[in-house]
Amino acid sequence: MQNERRLAVLRAIVEDYVATEVPVGSKSLVERHRLNVSPATVRNDMAVLEEEGYIAQPHTSAGRVPTDKGYRLFVDRLDGVKPLSPAERRAISDFMGGAVDLDDVVQRSVRLLSQLTHQVAVVQYPTLARSTVRHVELIALAPTRVLAVLILSTGRVEQRVVELPGDLDDDALAALRSRINLAAVGQLIADATVALRALPGAAEPALPALTSAIVEALVEAMSDHRSAERIAIAGASNLARYSDSFETAVRPLLEALEEHVVLLKLMGEASAGGTVTVRIGAEGPVEHLSSTSVVTTGYGPQDDALAMLGVIGPTRMDYPGTMAAVRAVARYVSRILDERD
Repeated sequence: MQNERRLAVLRAIVEDYVATEVPVGSKSLVERHRLNVSPATVRNDMAVLEEEGYIAQPHTSAGRVPTDKGYRLFVDRLDGVKPLSPAERRAISDFMGGAVDLDDVVQRSVRLLSQLTHQVAVVQYPTLARSTVRHVELIALAPTRVLAVLILSTGRVEQRVVELPGDLDDDALAALRSRINLAAVGQLIADATVALRALPGAAEPALPALTSAIVEALVEAMSDHRSAERIAIAGASNLARYSDSFETAVRPLLEALEEHVVLLKLMGEASAGGTVTVRIGAEGPVEHLSSTSVVTTGYGPQDDALAMLGVIGPTRMDYPGTMAAVRAVARYVSRILDERD
């Protein structure tokens, strides 16, 4: 659609319908928006928009509502993701700044995102396949006992107390710590596991058994991350605002919230570089959720999308505000992971 005036009319219809939940008529558009045209012109533009499939009339004598195609054009023609206000940015910074570990970061971010958007928020925990080893620390607790600390690029920290089959002095411990970090740091979990398992065979004659005990503890700590992909959800109560769409949008989405596999499929792959992806209605991969829209982006240190976060809700959504909130929260989570690098 090339006519900029009709685009302005469509934009006004979307904004009013999202705000009021009431089908929009030409008179209200002229009264609420500075379109600089007569009601008759607006009616003509609305007739063309309806003919082209961007808006629809839910019933006779009603105003018009946007269709999925109309929402799609509205989103595609946004001038940009609107910035959050200084107060909103401070609130995000203060709330996220208190996180103590990765679990806390995920839980805080999903609650914050649902509060900012008034939608259902979903945050995926970083997946094993994209995690790398950031550092391994070995701390002597006793001559035959060592605390092995594994730190991943996701910010996750795992600790294991290792009982050794013999004494390990400080010099040998320092040398082993160096060898383990040289083999594992910067490696994907799968590659780090292979590299670590090769260390006992290359150890000094007196150390293979001691090295093997520590390596097995580290490999076991990494294996803890091989569980099914985890997600955190918040804001399901926000769906109560959409009682008019219960059968078509809310009920299927409430059922989907019980199936994490469906949610992960609905949200798609994490996008890197701060790109916000918007899937509207039938554009999504799950047929029975065709009245649902999804706004997502990836997060991770140094623009490496370790996982995704986003918002799910009925298609009648504040897309500009939601896109801004999703991008802002992802940036803050990524910054936290960067700072812990």
